[in-house]
Amino acid sequence: MTKIIVATAQPETTRRWLGVMQPALPEFELSAFQPGQAACGAKYAIVWGPPAELFQVETQLEAIFNLGAGVDAILGLPGLPDIPVYRLEDAGMAPQMAEYVIHYLSLYSRGFEEYALRQKQSVWTPKQGIDYARWPVGVMGLGQLGTHVAKAVAALGYPTAGWARSPREEEGIETFHGNDQFKQFLARTRVLVNLLPLTTHTRGIINSDLLRSLMPEAVVINIARGAHVVDDDLLAALDAGKVKAAVLDVFNQEPLPSDHPYWLHPKVKITPHVAAVTLESDAVEQISRRIRLLEEGKPASGLVRRDTGY
Repeated sequence: MTKIIVATAQPETTRRWLGVMQPALPEFELSAFQPGQAACGAKYAIVWGPPAELFQVETQLEAIFNLGAGVDAILGLPGLPDIPVYRLEDAGMAPQMAEYVIHYLSLYSRGFEEYALRQKQSVWTPKQGIDYARWPVGVMGLGQLGTHVAKAVAALGYPTAGWARSPREEEGIETFHGNDQFKQFLARTRVLVNLLPLTTHTRGIINSDLLRSLMPEAVVINIARGAHVVDDDLLAALDAGKVKAAVLDVFNQEPLPSDHPYWLHPKVKITPHVAAVTLESDAVEQISRRIRLLEEGKPASGLVRRDTGY
């Protein structure tokens, strides 16, 4: 019987995923990886932040399935074998991310934050209707998640553009690509949404140079990875008034330290890495289907390119 090993950063998380994956793969033998155990001869590994020891012990692996869309953590593990790595595609995250972005976009563009303050003062002062043209949105990253978010925002009437490394055409949104068009993309963007993968090229991309290139009173929404942001540069832009607000769901250090200046900054909104949560049912369906395809000698989607990091 073909063996599959499940490994995550926490034993209880490993047991939970083992429990939901086993019924979906009854013809396979699944087990939980525990540091210090002997090899079981697994052919496949289902992982999320696994200990590096996994790959030193299980040397017969032929493919790795990541329980998330982001693969920067696993690609950075020492001793990662040169075998296919598959990531989740969406897994129920796209609608959640669109809701998250639209919530905060409307908070600022419609003035809902101001209305909340006026309620505390018992003040009845309607604002003028929204002028969508004054709130152009730019989405960095046009993978499945970024494209879904961009199209959801565009459907509401906001001028929406997307930027990616390579040329793309998407109905309903303006597209930019490559380094040559990056500044042009930023110059037309007031609300910047980051959904880039984390690679050596995108680490620290939200820095002082980028922030200076945005439209005045910009809003930055980061729901990708904390390492995309140079924290000191963002704080300086907020304090200088160049950036109107920052909505941050991910951070360079998680949990965010209690003494970090983001917590008490009046222009920062914080959520604890909850913009989108992998839906177990979607993840189980994707991974089980791909394992069966590989067993039949057929290609499976979600294969990560090592050269690009996604």
